[in-house]
Parts: sequence; structure tokens; C-alpha cells
Amino acid sequence: MDNFKEAQEDMRDGYGYGSIGIFVSGTVWITAGLMVNLYSSQKGIWTLIIGGMFIFPLATLIEKLIGIKGGHHKDNPLGKLAMEGTIWMIMCIPLAYGLSLVKTEWFFQGMLLIIAGRYLTFASIYGLRIYWLLGIVLGLAAYGLFIMKALDFVSALTGGCIEIVFGVIVYVLYRDNKQKD
Repeated sequence: MDNFKEAQEDMRDGYGYGSIGIFVSGTVWITAGLMVNLYSSQKGIWTLIIGGMFIFPLATLIEKLIGIKGGHHKDNPLGKLAMEGTIWMIMCIPLAYGLSLVKTEWFFQGMLLIIAGRYLTFASIYGLRIYWLLGIVLGLAAYGLFIMKALDFVSALTGGCIEIVFGVIVYVLYRDNKQKD
């Protein structure tokens, strides 16, 4: 890539502004919440951890099915930044799991903070300020849920709803911009 803006454009075009990934992640969060509600907190925690491993492959598959490339150019340095952010997020999961050993709801609140931070880097990767808003909303939600001593089901459901709403908003932005081209 010759310049930063070109690299961002490649990422936006390749992943539909990241909208499908946000939506799939929200679906995993909702599923984890349902597992908490129907079965147990531990099953919900493992649903989020294991389901999280499938967010990128599922999002890529859906992107390709709906006509989005689902990838970026190999020489795009922002692809490396995205991978580094993913590794950082994975390295933080044991911290959130450790919180669950004290109170299970803290796992979901901790994970909300972790993904909030990850989404902040997406503002640079995609060149879209809406990712700042998504990160802030998730971070504030985590803090509010902690202060309110919200149950794990409520925490997981909140994270999922926020992501699904933002996934739809970001997809609409993507489609509107594509229609202008």
C-alpha cells in the first residue's frame, strides 16, 4: 500500500467497514447470554470464548455470500495491526476468566471492556470514527453494569444488543457509501 488512506480504504472495502464482524460478534454475545439464562454461567462463559473463535471465519463467509470481498491486500500494514489487536484481545481473556472465578458476571463485564478497547483500534484500521463511539458505548456499558451489579445474563445480553445495533448501523453506512460509488 502506498499510503495510509489507501490502506484504510482497502480494509473498509474488504470487510464492509467491519459491519458483519460486529453483527456476528453481537450474535455470539446474545447466544452466550441465552446459555447463561438456560443452562449456567460457566456454559455462557465458554460459549463466548469458543464462539469468539468463530467470529472472523463466520463474518468472512457471510461477507463473501453477500458480495463483500472478505479480505484485504497482503501488503496492507493495517491487516497486521488488526492481527496484533486480536492477539492482544486473546491475551486478555485469561484476565476476564480470572474475574469470573470471583463473580461470573465480572467475566462478561471484563470482556466488554476488552472488546471496547479493541474497537477503538478499528477507528484507525477502518478510518471510521463510529468505532470510537462503539468502544465508548461498550466501555460505559461495562462500567454501568458493574456499578449496578448486573447479572451475567444482563451483561452478556447488553453487549450483544449494543454490537448488533452498531453492526446494522455500520452496514447501512457501508451500503449507503457503496451506492454513491
